[in-house]
Amino acid sequence: MKDLMNMMKQAKAMQEKMAGLQEEMAELTASGQSGGGLVTVTLSGKGEMTSLSIDPSLIKSDEGDILEDLVVAAHNDAKGKLELAMQEKTQALTAGLNLPAGMKFPF
Repeated sequence: MKDLMNMMKQAKAMQEKMAGLQEEMAELTASGQSGGGLVTVTLSGKGEMTSLSIDPSLIKSDEGDILEDLVVAAHNDAKGKLELAMQEKTQALTAGLNLPAGMKFPF
């Protein structure tokens, strides 16, 4: 019975930590680049694009496809960085938990 009470305490503490982690993650930002820095995209912790910077040298009427590809690549770069930052914060939070092998958090 004591183990059950201890688990309940841990669950409540984890719930409080997760709420704090969600607030921290919402404040994160990540920037990604492509084309050697000619295109830069910045995402919020919620995955929303907050800024887009395109070097004027890329804005040519006959190279629209290239520009579109560079924007997508920069977005994906920023998204990957954001996901990595979130994963690192989540791992730091769950470091003291004895989760079964293969179980990821949050569930």
